[in-house]
Amino acid sequence: MPEQQFPSFMTWFRHSAPYIRAHRGKTFIISFGGEAVESPEFSNLIQDIALLQSLGIRLILIHGARPQIQACLHSNQKIATNELRITNKNALECVKSAAGSVRVHIEGLLSMGLMNSSMAGARINVLSGNFVIAKPIGVKDGVDYKHTGKVRRIDLTAIKQCLDTGAIVLIPPLGYSPTGEVFNLSANEVAMRTAESLKADKLICLLEEEFELPEQLSVDEVKNWLKNHPQPNCIQQHLKFALEISHQVDRIHLLDRRESGGLIAELFTAKGIGTLISKTPYGQPRHATINDIEQINQLINPLVKKGILVARSEQQLLDDLSHFKVISHNQQIIACAAQYIYRHEKMMELACLVVDPAYKNQALGQQLLADIEQHARQQHINQLFVLTTVTSHWFHERGFEPSKIEDLPLNKQNLYNYQRNSLIFIKKLDSS
Repeated sequence: MPEQQFPSFMTWFRHSAPYIRAHRGKTFIISFGGEAVESPEFSNLIQDIALLQSLGIRLILIHGARPQIQACLHSNQKIATNELRITNKNALECVKSAAGSVRVHIEGLLSMGLMNSSMAGARINVLSGNFVIAKPIGVKDGVDYKHTGKVRRIDLTAIKQCLDTGAIVLIPPLGYSPTGEVFNLSANEVAMRTAESLKADKLICLLEEEFELPEQLSVDEVKNWLKNHPQPNCIQQHLKFALEISHQVDRIHLLDRRESGGLIAELFTAKGIGTLISKTPYGQPRHATINDIEQINQLINPLVKKGILVARSEQQLLDDLSHFKVISHNQQIIACAAQYIYRHEKMMELACLVVDPAYKNQALGQQLLADIEQHARQQHINQLFVLTTVTSHWFHERGFEPSKIEDLPLNKQNLYNYQRNSLIFIKKLDSS
């Protein structure tokens, strides 16, 4: 079938390739509540999880069981009190029964080969166990919480051994003491502590509550958001968890569980559909590294094919790597620019300024320009110049003035390509 008949699919598939490569071999923790398990769409989520596993991602699933526990308590006329469940001996039997039932249900769905799905016939091993060592919460504000516990530590060795076999690790909201006691745990706490202990590459939280958050927040922005933007208690809790583990887990994703295909969209598209919480701000320019060369090439190649940019081989990019600044998002390069200093003339060239079209309204070009201008001033550079064929208006709006070839550094004059007939713009930099 000709590519012209399915251009949107081809575009998406090609754009997803860097994410497939970047995620392979990484450890992702996915947490979801018992509500997700009861949902008619749960089989679709299982298919997406199976797809991630087939792409070489090391997966740990941590599930809740709150509605299943409530149903068991109700049917047995046992009562749970307070937001933090008091788990007496009788209630503990419901907790174990509900958590075990949910675990077996998930194992069954993953082990049946996912008939009538895109992953039909896939062999998926699922391993569960007593990976969480717990201790009792004890007495708080005069209330004895009995068999309600908190995470004491995570058995990292056992989890890693399971992941090394290629299996998905499944962890219920239960913990075990060295003396053989069983404790009812918060699935959110289990997910957080597991991600923190493993130093997981990603913690992905599938939430039941609706929330309104930006597509990305840095740690500092989360602190500000908690102060100034009221959110449901569950969302506040997840934001606080993110702050607490951000020193060990660089990327925490918050997703609406009800978004069909949301897990795939978040991980394999440029913008995703949820909220990414990361250590560093989105749009923070940094120096390019050797690992960025392939992605820089992919970013600039569409403009090279249109004749807007001059072609650069990988060797040329390697030779010029120290001149490049990039902005990355979700481990993908989404903007780049190069800077070349002409020390004798106290001038700097801004070249190869490119922004991924998916981020064209995010002011990333402006951020790169500001970063390069600041660097130029630090180097006591008086003028910044650019050669352009199609974006002269953008530079003119930002203080660049039309100039002549004779205004360029002599070395640059000698390299000027008269066939391209690029327009020349120069901006005088103040000393501030």
